[in-house]
Formats: sequence, C-alpha cells, structure tokens
Amino acid sequence: MTTQPFVEKPWTRHPDYLGAATTLRSWLLTTDHKRIGLLYLGAVCTFLALGGFFAMGIRVEHLTPNKTVMTAMTYNRFFTLHGVVMVWLFMIPSIPSTFGNFLLPIMVGAKDVAFPRLNLLSFYIYVAGALLVLVSLFVSGIDTGWTFYAPYSSTTPTAVPLALLGVFIIGFSTILTGLNFIVTTHSMRAKGLPWMKLPLFVWSIYATSIIQVLATPVLAIVLLLVVFDNAFAWGMFDPARGGDPVLYQHLFWFYSHPAVYIMILPAMGVVSEVVTTFARKAPYSYKAIAYSSLGIAFVGFLTWGHHMFVAGISTFDAGAFGILSMLVAIFSAIKVFNWTWTLRRGSIATKTPLLFVYAFLFLFVFGGMTGVAVAAMSLDVHWHDTYFVVAHFHFIMVGGTLTAFMAALHYWFPKMSGRMYPERLGMMCAVLVFAGFFVTFFPQFLLGNSGMPRRYFHYPPEFQVLNIISTVGSWILAAGLVGPATYLPWSLRWGPRVDGDPWGSRCFEWRTASPPPTHNFEESPVFTVGAYDYEKAAPERAP
Repeated sequence: MTTQPFVEKPWTRHPDYLGAATTLRSWLLTTDHKRIGLLYLGAVCTFLALGGFFAMGIRVEHLTPNKTVMTAMTYNRFFTLHGVVMVWLFMIPSIPSTFGNFLLPIMVGAKDVAFPRLNLLSFYIYVAGALLVLVSLFVSGIDTGWTFYAPYSSTTPTAVPLALLGVFIIGFSTILTGLNFIVTTHSMRAKGLPWMKLPLFVWSIYATSIIQVLATPVLAIVLLLVVFDNAFAWGMFDPARGGDPVLYQHLFWFYSHPAVYIMILPAMGVVSEVVTTFARKAPYSYKAIAYSSLGIAFVGFLTWGHHMFVAGISTFDAGAFGILSMLVAIFSAIKVFNWTWTLRRGSIATKTPLLFVYAFLFLFVFGGMTGVAVAAMSLDVHWHDTYFVVAHFHFIMVGGTLTAFMAALHYWFPKMSGRMYPERLGMMCAVLVFAGFFVTFFPQFLLGNSGMPRRYFHYPPEFQVLNIISTVGSWILAAGLVGPATYLPWSLRWGPRVDGDPWGSRCFEWRTASPPPTHNFEESPVFTVGAYDYEKAAPERAP
C-alpha cells in the first residue's frame, strides 16, 4: 500500500492502456475510460474541423458586400451548421467528455468511472446524434441558426426536425456523462482524498456535471416540442396558431445560458492545472477557485433572461437578470485574480500549454468585460443581433474553450501518449492561434458597434474593409490549428518517449506512468498530501 502520490518506475509498470489490446474491436467495445476519452477526442477534433470549414465559407462570402461564392440560402445553411456543429458537437463535449473521461478517475485515485458500460453507451449516443445532425446537411440543410428560434423553426421546410432530433439525442449523452462524473467523484475517491485535496480540474468537471444533469432535460423537452410543432403543426410556439414564441426563448435560454458554463468551466479547470504546474506554486487560494466553480454553476441558472432584453420582458425582470448576469463576473474575476497571483513571483517555465493559457486569459478577460456591458439593458438594445454579440460570444466562449482545449491537449499529450511533441512548433502555433483569433473577431466588435447586423448575406460597402480584415484573420487562425493537426499525429509515432512527468507537476495524474496502465493503479493509492503541495514535496524543475 502506497502512502503518498507516487511515480511508477518505467521498468516495473505493467502494459499501458494503449498496448493492452490493439484490435479495432477492442477499441469499439472498450469500457476503459481512457480509451473512451480518446474516442471522444477523435470525434470532437473531426467536428472542430467541420465547423471550421463552415466558418471559413462564411468569412470568404463576406469578402465582398454582395454575392461572392454562394447563394443566400447556402449562406444561411453555412452559418447555421457552423453554429450547430461548433456548439453541440465540439464546444460542449470538448473538454468534459475527452479530458474529463481520461483524467478524472486517475485524479481521484480510481481504476475507472463508476459506470464503465454507461460511459461507452454515452459515446455511441453522442455519435448517433451527431450523425443525425450531419444527415440533415445532406437532406435539405437547416437555416434557422443554432438557436432554432420559433416560429420559423416550426414552419421552415428544411431538415430542422432531423437536426433537432440529433441534438435531442446528444443531450442524453451529456446527461449520462455528467451523472457518471458526479457518482465517480462522490463514491470512488481514494483513501486520504477529501474534497479539499481534490485537483481543481475535478472541481470544474464536477460543477459542469451538475449543470449537465439539471439543465439538459429542459433543452431536450423544448427541442422535442419544436419537432412536433414542425412535423404535426401543433402550434405550441407559433402565434398564428395561438402559440407563444417567447415561451420558447425562455425554455431555450434556461438551458443554453448554463450551457455557456458547460463550455467554460472545464476550460477554467484546465487553466488552474497549467498555471500551478508552470508557476511551480500551489494556487494562491485553492478554496476560492473551488467554490467559485460552484458559484458560477449556481448563478448560471438565474441569468437566462439577459438574452431576451428585446423580447418584451418587464423593466424589473430586465434589471434583475442584468444584475445576476454581472454577478457571474465576480466569480470569474476570483479565478482570474487567483491565476494571476499564482503566476506572480513563480518559477515560470514558458511552454506551449502556458502560451495557450495566456491566450485564454486575454480573450476571457476581454470577452468578459464586453459581457458585463451586454448585460446592461441600455447597451444591449443597441448591440442586440449585431456583430458585437458575435464577437463577444466568440471571444469568451469559442476563444476561451478553444485555447483551453489546445492547452489541455498539449499539456496532457505526454500523459495520454507517452510521447512529446516539437516544443518550438507548438509555441509558434499558439501564437498563430491567438493572433488569428484576435484579428478575426476584434473587427467584429467595431462592425457591431457601427450597426452591422449578424447573419446578413449582404452588407453596406462601408463595412467591407473590416470584413476583409476579419477574413484574413480566419486564415491565420486556421494555419495555427493546422499545425497541431499535423505534428501531434506525427509525434504519436516519432516523438521522444516520456515515461513519467515532463512538466514537474504535483497533480495526481502525473503520479502514474505515461501512458497509464490499463487499470491506472496496480494497487489502490493512499493520498497523504494535496494535489498542489509544492512546499511539502517539491519536484525537480522541469527541463
């Protein structure tokens, strides 16, 4: 029985999870949480590429004020599919389903998740829903936007019911994954591991799972109602038949605003891990970061109305939702100040994951400040449905999720594969991703503030220069993402081998071999120190 977090010696470890079985059947029917995490990783990366393809089409179309390469209907379908694929198929599952699956059991000292077969089922449910969404692309496309706003979604002749059923099915995968993580965290922690010694990434995944389990059923019901509305003319959300489209907005945003935190809370967990590792310090205030994750999860359920300032809600409701929306910024600021203070006077090693975290911090803080502004009704009325909202959402959600996803991928790549990637190429691509993202979306703040509506096929000629700059930025961003898509697969075969921890981290997942054994631990570990006790057990400085 071990008495503290340990590092297995490479010459004594058992076969790792990658080499235990190598047939296609062993991968498709696996119940190993690590392999399921990799299956999710392959799927979400595929959908990131597909969503990026649709985004590039949108930006190329906006090189000129009038038609450039596609018709208005094709444009409508492109921006809808871009949103649907990026939100439902990439951003929501990207970090929880991939890195949460791979790392959470190891971080709590367990040999697997609580329900391994349910975990595999959740992956196949996700794939089935995603395939239905893609089938809608080839049937007649969808043109409602990713929000599926009624009553248009109830009457459009495009393949909205198929896409809605796909998202409905994906919701079951989200619920099962969240349930699995909650039960695993509660019931499978190793001996000597109380809540206040858990890695902060576990806290973020736990808070995210609460949102997944409580909010997703609301979305599932409302999307199913729209399917029936569209297929059978029920008129639930159609005012021409006595329905109420504002009711749809309330139900949709009751889920979709918490869903924002399904995307960003896991990203915050990644940032906490990377910052503490490369600063060589424990978090400035562990409890503040942990409890702020729960605070964000709770308050996130109370802020949906700030999406509806122009939908006819009362002045009192608008003020209440605005104040509650600003309250979320307090919990986010607690995290940002803690990360900054942790980096202060740290023995910082500047590596690729930390560069992606720097990009996250800039985009998150910049986007967060614009979020506080959008939460003010007087400003939101001016910016509503303009490119200002597009830029705000992309800065804080897409930029935050994407840069944290890339930070996680580079930080835990040695743990998952036992190989290292070319560090200089990684750092160069991190700079390209940040520069490309900023050049793409900062001009859109200016466009929106000048009054350019989002989702419009044509636009006035005076907006062309900023649109061209935005399109060029998208090409830089794409170049930054093509790099990891090239050198990471190359590194799987030819990268230098890693047996243990290349970063000098104290977090629990690095106490096992890299890549981990099939069952994570040959015997149940006993933890006597916390995940960030650098002072009690200082590691050697990472190279």
